[in-house]
Amino acid sequence: MQKERKRNIFVAATYAGTLLLGLILGQNYSDQQGFNSGGSLVPIGLSDNSYKIQQVVDLISSRYVDSINIDSAQNGAINHLISHLDPYSAFLMPNESQAQSEILEGTFEGIGMEYFNLNDTLMVVGVISNGPADKGGFKVGDKIIRIGNKKISGALVSKEEVEKLMRGKRGTTVEIAVEREYDQEPILLKAVRDQINVSSLDVAYMLKPSVGFIRIRRFGIKTAEEFKDAIIDLRKQGARNLVLDLRDNGGGYFHIAIKMASEFFEDKRLLVYTEGAHELRKDYHSFASGNYTQGKLIVLVNERTASASEVVAGAVQDWDRGLIIGRRTYGKATVQELFNFADGSTINLSIARYYTPLGRSIQRKYSPNWSNMKDYVTMYNGLWNLDTTYHHHESYQTGLGKKLYGGGGIVPDISVEIDSNQISLIYQELVKSSLIEQFVYSRFAKKLPAYSIENFLQGYTLPDAEYESFIEFLTSQGLNIPFKKQEDLHDLIQSDIEALLGRYYFGREAYFKVKNRYDQFVNQALTELQIVPNPS
Repeated sequence: MQKERKRNIFVAATYAGTLLLGLILGQNYSDQQGFNSGGSLVPIGLSDNSYKIQQVVDLISSRYVDSINIDSAQNGAINHLISHLDPYSAFLMPNESQAQSEILEGTFEGIGMEYFNLNDTLMVVGVISNGPADKGGFKVGDKIIRIGNKKISGALVSKEEVEKLMRGKRGTTVEIAVEREYDQEPILLKAVRDQINVSSLDVAYMLKPSVGFIRIRRFGIKTAEEFKDAIIDLRKQGARNLVLDLRDNGGGYFHIAIKMASEFFEDKRLLVYTEGAHELRKDYHSFASGNYTQGKLIVLVNERTASASEVVAGAVQDWDRGLIIGRRTYGKATVQELFNFADGSTINLSIARYYTPLGRSIQRKYSPNWSNMKDYVTMYNGLWNLDTTYHHHESYQTGLGKKLYGGGGIVPDISVEIDSNQISLIYQELVKSSLIEQFVYSRFAKKLPAYSIENFLQGYTLPDAEYESFIEFLTSQGLNIPFKKQEDLHDLIQSDIEALLGRYYFGREAYFKVKNRYDQFVNQALTELQIVPNPS
């Protein structure tokens, strides 16, 4: 084990958000928990039993009746030990650690192409502008039939295998055969793998003439710089108000969250502090002269806003800097540090808790749920009981007299009710089955857009006949929706289809711009800013 130990602290989210589309960028484009590179593993414990685990490993290695994979046994023992500490400490195998590091770094080696598995054929649904795939001549709508010498179309190839075929060292070439509409023969294309840069900002644009909108996916290494550039650009366009969307943002780098939150303050303010049994209190202050210190600020949150996102929302709320709109956040206020093994595996260990400027810990209460441990196969399933109970005996008051509480996440200043249609079993089944994507890509992929992006975003509405066709498609797939439920889900499904069309025709940003036209969180924000909201 290495001796030196770096002290880069970060806050990691504890869940993985899954996109509807696969991404061939050298990795799966999934919003997983955020990790920062930390220290090397140091010797643990000082008691007489410090080396008991190592003694057992040595004993098994030298005396056990059969030969075993001792590395696998050690990994299992470590995983068992770490999983019993708290819900957020974790042992990561080398491939897991590398994948999560790449996500937050925002750079990796690939070809920059998104795909969707349509009827066991990989259909290109997105190409990064000026990336390797774009330079190689790939187009949205292409169907991948072969990668190198491996047949893809109709071959039931796993996502992991496709990813492995696409990935490779920078400068190497991948040869891909595609089918293209109006071409009778397959086309052979080549892409030279390169470093791909993916922004952690989903979108930044003028929502209304005086309102800027920024949605952040995670707090990666470049997020603060990207946010600063976006703020400066939006202000040049006339933004006097800002809506910051942190919904579904599971966290990321702790120090990046602090750096980004500093943009909202013109002087040095305490933004957060950390403390633990073996960690002395450490205060983190904003940097002076942020780039958005005066305008109105609204932060959108939901139940999947966690960790580093809650650091930002907590500072904004405690200092009365802006309004928090949405639903109660996840409630994760522990700080992790990453310790590295020589083989590339890592331990993500909780070392401290963080507290908002007023001293609130918004951590969910957690306790072991031993009743779920029925056997070794399912021993980790549901190990932790989590609840969002508030500590009403821990009340805090902001400078403007707002009363806040500790425990259980951040309560928004203005709540947005849950859309019962979004959480309905039928809609959840639609999302899980990707039937909406299948309908859109099979029905509209062959058509070129009859709109400019501006006209599409402002005026396109899915015709009623197309919605009826979608219902017929669902019936053909064995999913029969009662007529009343068809009416209830109409607006939600319509916005999903329109957003996917926008993404397919005009790129990723168009997806969020279309979704925001109907978004109840966004409309509530516009109402609070005394601006006419979007029609719903």
